[in-house]
Amino acid sequence: MTTEPRDRSIRFAAVFNFRDVGGLTTAAGQTVKHRRLFRADTLSRLADADREAYNALGVRTVIDLRRHEEVLSGRAPEWAAPTYIHHHIDHPYWNRADYREELGVVAFLSDRYRELTTHGARDLAQIVEVIADPESGPVVVHCVAGKDRTGTVIALTLELLGVPDEEIAADYALTERSEDAYSRWASVNVPGFAEAPPVPYYVSTPGEAMLNTLSHLRAEHGTITNYLVNAGLKPQSIESLRAKLLDEPR
Repeated sequence: MTTEPRDRSIRFAAVFNFRDVGGLTTAAGQTVKHRRLFRADTLSRLADADREAYNALGVRTVIDLRRHEEVLSGRAPEWAAPTYIHHHIDHPYWNRADYREELGVVAFLSDRYRELTTHGARDLAQIVEVIADPESGPVVVHCVAGKDRTGTVIALTLELLGVPDEEIAADYALTERSEDAYSRWASVNVPGFAEAPPVPYYVSTPGEAMLNTLSHLRAEHGTITNYLVNAGLKPQSIESLRAKLLDEPR
């Protein structure tokens, strides 16, 4: 396991987009605590060789955002998830046929995230509740690539903590760094991958798409807090979230 200070990535043998959300700074000067919240791609690829390094992170809860049929392909090993929560976010299915080059990746993802936050508002609020719960301990949030569903959950969480939009978007964009390693692995381990490379929105994480998402939610709801509270997030859970994930003010 190696940690890169700049992007906080934690490398495992075949999990390519696992990173610590800690280290980001809020507008008020507080720092997000390390080893309290992690984001990841498919955890079913964790191997026994990863066990010691993973367990050293102290993860207590894994939140799996994948669809039911995706979970059937495999879930995190029992040793990796003392508490395992499957919570799919309701949203329309993404059809790769809907993507058009003339539309572009930013517009396509912005539209998809708008759908996700519209249809999945209640789910997103419930997931943030779990992250905020002191009893959930250090949490890993993951989906398939750790990009879209995971990226949205983490972006909303960071916004509630007071992290500036530009920092949230930059963290989201770091996922793109994992794509080369994943592609090398998949070309050997995923049948047909080398012959049918993914469409651009599968592998791109333009920060502008996440900025658009946050701006859209504010235009519709006034604040991200309003959006999540109206969807069911308890106001006291926001205080719990900040107490759990933020260092004391300097």
